[in-house]
Amino acid sequence: MKKSTNISKLFRGSILIVALLVLWQFLSTSGLLPAYLLPSPVQVIKAFVQDFPLLVVHSKVTLLEAAMGLFFGIVSGFLCAFLMDRSAFLKDALYPLLVLTQTVPTVAIAPLLVLWMGYGMTPKVVLIVIVTFFPMAVNLYEGFASADVDEMRLLRAMGAGKREIFSYVKLPNALDGFFSALKISASYSVVGAVIAEWLGGFQGLGVYMTRVKNAYSYDRMFAVIFLISFLSLILMGLVNLFQREAMPWKQLNR
Repeated sequence: MKKSTNISKLFRGSILIVALLVLWQFLSTSGLLPAYLLPSPVQVIKAFVQDFPLLVVHSKVTLLEAAMGLFFGIVSGFLCAFLMDRSAFLKDALYPLLVLTQTVPTVAIAPLLVLWMGYGMTPKVVLIVIVTFFPMAVNLYEGFASADVDEMRLLRAMGAGKREIFSYVKLPNALDGFFSALKISASYSVVGAVIAEWLGGFQGLGVYMTRVKNAYSYDRMFAVIFLISFLSLILMGLVNLFQREAMPWKQLNR
């Protein structure tokens, strides 16, 4: 029953995608839109196949930057949420700074990071940390703060300390919010890496996009856009798999 339901959902989701591809192909081949402005899906696939080895090389760089930035974003977000949960003073001091980091557009920060840190990998990783830090910190803190008060009182009555209360009550309660933030941060990490690479670099999907845009190769432009979307979906799928392994009780409840 569950397998047939999943197949039905996949079929319904595929219908719209196929319809859009057919419409796209029609608009490209009918002459309603110039081919150089909107290359057909067939042209995009051909460009993807032709440049596949080059795309693999650039993808490795972008994924490495995304992985490093996401890792440090998770670690810094967890530490910030932990400190805010432990101290009301730190919460009042840090929370406005968290919000402030999200009011500055990413495109405005990236040139400054490149100016300060050069064209290497460091400014890309820092930008990804800035992008992924906020959802991790906020969701984890909300999970810690919303832990069941009665459970914590029961553990205190049994002689548990702050470490045990955090490990057995607050941390499990924050897992749902953590994985929700991780899905967002995983997709943001790839996009953030590409945006940083637009402004300077030697390799990466953002560098590749800049080069094909300057050459007016819009079929290759569309190919790398779809590749970036595909990589983001893969990362989100890996997070879902990790969540099922880390929270088996959630699947049982469903």
